[in-house]
This record gives sequence, C-alpha cells and structure tokens, in this order.
Amino acid sequence: MKINVVQIPDSGLALQFTREGDWFNELLPEKGKCDFTLQRADVACSVKRTCETIVVEGTVKTVVGTDCSRCLEPVQAPVQGEFRYVLVPAPEDAERKAGDKFDAEAELNPDDVDCAYYHDDVIDLDPLIFEQIVLQIPIKMLCLESCKGLCPQCGANLNKGRCDCPVGPIGGKFAVLKNFKLAK
Repeated sequence: MKINVVQIPDSGLALQFTREGDWFNELLPEKGKCDFTLQRADVACSVKRTCETIVVEGTVKTVVGTDCSRCLEPVQAPVQGEFRYVLVPAPEDAERKAGDKFDAEAELNPDDVDCAYYHDDVIDLDPLIFEQIVLQIPIKMLCLESCKGLCPQCGANLNKGRCDCPVGPIGGKFAVLKNFKLAK
C-alpha cells in the first residue's frame, strides 16, 4: 500500500488493510524464492505527519508456513507483532538506483537505526510490513516442542515410529567427547 505524504491530513490516518497471496514475492531479492509461505496478513496502523516526518505505528498478524526444523514436516505458526517507524525524506546522497551495491564499509550513526527514508513524497508500506513479519518468524519452527526429528543414519521421521538403525556408540572424530566430564 502506497501513501502520498502530501495527502496525509493533520489529524493523521487510521488504516486497516489485508495482503493476500504472494504479495511479498516482489520484495524478495530473487523473486519467488522463499522458504516460507504467508497466509493473509492483517495490518492495522496509524500514520501521522509532522512537517516532513512521518510516524507509522501498528500491528500485523499472519500465519507462516514452512518446514519443521527437526523433522521437515510442514508446519504453520501464527505470527504477530507491533511496529513503529519514523520516516523522513531521503537525503540526496542516500538515493540509489536498482542494481547499486550496498556500501558494507559505511558507518551508521544511532539516528540511522531509528529512522527510514521515503522518496518522492511516497511511502510504500508493503516492505515495512514484510520486514516486520520476517522479524517475528521464529528462528527454529517446530511442529511440536517434543518433535523427535529425523534419524541421523537413515533419515526416518522418528515421530512416526522407530527405525531399524542400530543404536551404538558415538563414532568418528567426536567419539572422544563421549567420556568428557565438566568439573564442578
């Protein structure tokens, strides 16, 4: 959703909108390549303007689908979060064209972390919303907290039953760690 800064009234805007389907694919570096799916994203936010500074505050709710980190079975988890952005007009030297490389050596000051930029009096909320969703996704998605995962030898899903692999001593270069004891 794009907002024209000039059209934001003095009293601000209260927005509620929904994003469905693969709306976020255009925001990815490699279009369509993502290891998770999103169901409908519900967004409620307020947009306030003070001179050229825009403050966007709100909440986002959706359901993320991906594979369990232990057993690789499909799993869906609700994610929700609150967000707050302070947006200011982009300085002339901050404008980059598509394809320009990011300057990894550039040093950020504390003010750079707390604000974002908008260009040409237009704010696109979709990248901000997607960023918040990604920040809310757990690092390790599990189908169950008690998920047993896969057998390291044959790859069988241990949640569905035991496999016929022999349970033996730890082998290889880490076998010496089997008898390792920590001093108290």
